[in-house]
Amino acid sequence: MKLHQIDGYIQSIYLVEYRYGLLLLDGCCRADIPILLNFISDKLNRPVKDLKLVVVTHMHPDHAGAAHRLRKLTGCYIAAANVKGQWYQGLDGALMHWTDLLLANWVARRMKKTRQNLWYDAKLKPDYLLDDQERLPGFPEWHALSTQGHTDRDLSLYHPNSGQVYIADLMVRVKGRYIPPFPVFYPKRYRQSINKIIALSPKSLLLAHGGEIVPTPEDYQYLLDKSPTTPTTHWRSVKTKFKRAFSAT
Repeated sequence: MKLHQIDGYIQSIYLVEYRYGLLLLDGCCRADIPILLNFISDKLNRPVKDLKLVVVTHMHPDHAGAAHRLRKLTGCYIAAANVKGQWYQGLDGALMHWTDLLLANWVARRMKKTRQNLWYDAKLKPDYLLDDQERLPGFPEWHALSTQGHTDRDLSLYHPNSGQVYIADLMVRVKGRYIPPFPVFYPKRYRQSINKIIALSPKSLLLAHGGEIVPTPEDYQYLLDKSPTTPTTHWRSVKTKFKRAFSAT
């Protein structure tokens, strides 16, 4: 196994290389498609059809945005968490999808990236649905872990042989500290997910935003201390800002 970390549009891309095929640990941004395909063909000297499986850890633009297009271009399969329904459902879901796209564009501006089209289908159509602890189809060395909290369908991907875990957005690095992501829809599940990762005693964690890290016990404790006890979501943030604005008048 070779694990390749590639600089994506607004997040790290993790591509796992085997002789028999390539595994993409997350669904990336739409803007990452040429970056990834060029890496496969130019750096690895392999046909893009060698991409066999893309795992979508959750439905945000930098984790699901390229999945459908990659399947069309390469013939790969898509795997996601075995959770009923779609994340972006109904009118609220449509509004949240647009909000998440705006947030992704805002992050890109902060990173001084050229503006790109990040639009993607809000409804995922996976080929495989993964339960907690299930091995990835075609790549049995990797295990799917249910690590909900950020959303209702977050996955982490564990490789026991190396002790590495890709945890997507379970934590993010800001000013040298590891903190919870935004949003956290399910605080109780989120803390359970952090404790689940701690219990694995992994050798390293692979972050979508922060690279490969080896957290200390103090890092984990800081993260738990900063974990919200009530949901931190888009709508709650808007309501809080309105309340502050009215209280100041």
